[in-house]
Amino acid sequence: MSVRPVTQISQAQPTLEGAGVKLHRAFGFHDPSLVDPFLLFDDFRNDRPEDFLRGFPWHPHRGIETITYVLSGSVEHGDSLGNTGALGAGDVQWMTAGSGIMHQEMPKGDTFGRMHGFQLWANLPSNLKMTDPRYQDVKSGEIPVVIDDDGTRVRVICGEFWGKTGPVDGVAASPRYLDVFVPAGVKKILPVDTYQKAFAYIFEGSGSFRDASEPFGVLLEKEAAGEEILIRDQTGNRSLVLFGTGEEVTVQAGDKGIRFLLVSGTPIEEPVAWHGPIVMNTQEELRQAMRDLNAGTFIRKSA
Repeated sequence: MSVRPVTQISQAQPTLEGAGVKLHRAFGFHDPSLVDPFLLFDDFRNDRPEDFLRGFPWHPHRGIETITYVLSGSVEHGDSLGNTGALGAGDVQWMTAGSGIMHQEMPKGDTFGRMHGFQLWANLPSNLKMTDPRYQDVKSGEIPVVIDDDGTRVRVICGEFWGKTGPVDGVAASPRYLDVFVPAGVKKILPVDTYQKAFAYIFEGSGSFRDASEPFGVLLEKEAAGEEILIRDQTGNRSLVLFGTGEEVTVQAGDKGIRFLLVSGTPIEEPVAWHGPIVMNTQEELRQAMRDLNAGTFIRKSA
């Protein structure tokens, strides 16, 4: 089995979004081929309600899917189709915007005023860009949890892992979305589909992701010899790790353990025309979306 090498490590950057929500963006609005089929990833973590309560008022989406995963606090949502609801701690919403939807998301803190969640955008292939919108709202208790003998714990939100299948289904890129905790000092090898792009996002603890063919002592020797080492230091809070090709990901947990999202998906490999929350294949399709917005015809009814 081949272990995926780490190709890039970066830190999520402070960003202002919506009506003034302070969050950290791990990637987005740059090269869409970087983690194709995924376009954007935000970490909206804050313990100051004044930094997030203004939320994300009414805005459009077309041509993508948005995945919201809440760890603490809640997110109330509503849309132009009349759907309303709230996501609580541990809940997930997988929204397929398809041909177009207007919606809003308004975060609220927990009893201590804390809010923490993630939003991931996934692209849709050209044949599904104008599909009917749909929601998959998943409560925390519906998400299977797998616990290994060494204490490693994995919540399987989407895809199959260690014999469990996540409740989110029918998604174009056949993604796998895992919430992984590896206890202190434990080294773990996690399988990843060879043909999918993959990334990890660390949000608790620290650890090291590296090619097992390069033992840590060898890396130290190379560094001492003046060679540039891409990854020797441990990754920690709000670190994004991108992987090359292979069948497995290796992680060595630090002294407080490590918790991270491990996300993979099949690349779409199509042209991308992108303006904010609208992602199409051509500039003409993008212009048509803008015309639809201006004309009040953005929301389309199925026949």
